Amino acid sequence: GSRHPFLLGKPVELGWPEVAAFNRHVVDTCLAGGALSYKDKELVLYREGHPEAVWMDLSYSPVPSEGGQSAGVIAIVFETTAKVRAERQRQEAENALVRLTGSLEERVATEVSARVAVEERLRQAHKLEALGSLTGGIAHDFNNVLQVISANLQLADLAADAHETLRRRLAIACDAVEKGAKLASQVLAFARRQPLAPMVLKPGRIVDAMAEMLRRTLAEVINLVIAADRSTWNICADRNQLEAALLNLVVNARDAISTSGTIRICVEDIDSATDTRAAADAIPAGEHVRISVTDTGSGMSEHVKAHAMEPFFTTKELGHGTGLGLSTVFGFVSQSDGHVRLQSEERQGTRVDLYFPRTFEPEHEYLRMPADQPKLGGETILVVEDDIDVRTAAIDMLSELGYEVLSAPNGDAALALLESGQRIDLLFTDVVMPGAVSSRRLAEIARRPPLDLPVLFASGYPRAGSFHGSELDEGVTLISKPYRLDELARAVRNALARAGDTSG
Repeated sequence: GSRHPFLLGKPVELGWPEVAAFNRHVVDTCLAGGALSYKDKELVLYREGHPEAVWMDLSYSPVPSEGGQSAGVIAIVFETTAKVRAERQRQEAENALVRLTGSLEERVATEVSARVAVEERLRQAHKLEALGSLTGGIAHDFNNVLQVISANLQLADLAADAHETLRRRLAIACDAVEKGAKLASQVLAFARRQPLAPMVLKPGRIVDAMAEMLRRTLAEVINLVIAADRSTWNICADRNQLEAALLNLVVNARDAISTSGTIRICVEDIDSATDTRAAADAIPAGEHVRISVTDTGSGMSEHVKAHAMEPFFTTKELGHGTGLGLSTVFGFVSQSDGHVRLQSEERQGTRVDLYFPRTFEPEHEYLRMPADQPKLGGETILVVEDDIDVRTAAIDMLSELGYEVLSAPNGDAALALLESGQRIDLLFTDVVMPGAVSSRRLAEIARRPPLDLPVLFASGYPRAGSFHGSELDEGVTLISKPYRLDELARAVRNALARAGDTSG
């Protein structure tokens, strides 16, 4: 009444035309003897000339006349607008909190999952590192044993003359040594201790050049798709090992496809800061070349996937695999400062990604060394080897090649010979040497004036820290055990020839 005193005694339709229909319904109901009640009834009223949503608690009852008929309506009205608005604001705040909490839980769950994945990768890396140390040490010692066997077999073959049966048996034994050496080389690759010859190359060109050879390894029902841009960024890696890694992955993919299927090789430049897959793989920030090998084969279970990179783990039948395929790839890529990521689901196929850091160095021209190297010479060679059997085998092989040989069991004794004034034309030393004078220190002394000697290293593996980096120092040559007589002859002649070219 205070808002509209002029309405007293007038029909309600005239006071609130915006709710006239509602009021007419109320009056008609109550005059007919009914009653109405509303809780937080929303109405739109004009206040100060503008429509405004309001909420009210309304109660309507008939007023009886003396004759018992309804003569009017009594209305009890409480405006609840402030209460309703406050309740709605509270509800909206609660809903917002629920949404925020849900989003927070989701973010926390995502971060926890990511942390668990990183910790699992770290745990796997530590496990593989421990396995690498163990298998690398075994392979190194195994190569020393193979070197002694191989050297004596070859020397025995030279002494066998026309005894064909003996020579045939010796040849079979030499072939067995070669197989053992290959096995040891694969183990060393996993242990990241194999000798590498890194060069700057374009992986797109390597893959493209291997296409036909890879297709020949596959059955006709397996389709090989290659997406490799020949102008990809440069990387620094051992070409032979890269080719072997790709062949390994394709053969594994082939063996996973039971009938028909597709193998896809993709080479692409990526920036791990913006590439979503690289980010998911936790690849360190920077520019990389990614080589992916994907197949539509049987895929791997979680158990198989967890052990796939371990040496000697295989799901193939006995005699159909050594279990060194993926472990060799892992070792080579890791030794090349790269990363390997494996994705696989049962019945969905497998994807292996190799990430190599980009280098801005120019591409190297790839040249193969000629096989026909001169074999004999009359120079004096100092052999330094702590294993007496390996040392004796090396002395016998070099003597067979026509060289004068001096020997020492460690770096200290070798240094004394170098400083004795005797004629020495080449230092031939094992990489890992006991004593106060390491093989690296011995090589540095030998290469300095006044000696200026070429150095030939031999080892089952070059331990980290033996050289300045991935490549050997200038004037230093490496031969890997077990080596054949012809390989030793070429290595010695190359080292001496290189020293002659430098001095000339």
